[in-house]
Amino acid sequence: QVQLVESGGGLVQAGGSLRLSCVASGRTFRSYATGWFRQAPGKEREFVAAISWSGENTYYADSVKGRFTISRDNAKTTVYLQMNSLKPEDTAVYCCAANRWGVATAEGEFDYWGQGTQVTVSS
Repeated sequence: QVQLVESGGGLVQAGGSLRLSCVASGRTFRSYATGWFRQAPGKEREFVAAISWSGENTYYADSVKGRFTISRDNAKTTVYLQMNSLKPEDTAVYCCAANRWGVATAEGEFDYWGQGTQVTVSS
């Protein structure tokens, strides 16, 4: 069992930056691939970024490529999402997720989910 707790969300102006953190319980977390998803009001949840258990492989949605960076520190059982050059359309609840089978980008392939953290970008 893996429990995930996100933090780092908040209100920021367009062009600003935020760093989200996702702390996981459980020593087996270091063998899990992880990802970030987001859901804006009235929209479906969408993939943002994913990282393999080792951190060697990363994947990004086209909408965030070049602006967001996913990373992880397995010693701290923490995954990060550095978000730069934020836009109003990035406003959403951001959730992290863990997948025991390997890096993935599809929502249905993730086994564990956090509650999410709100990111609001003002214009």
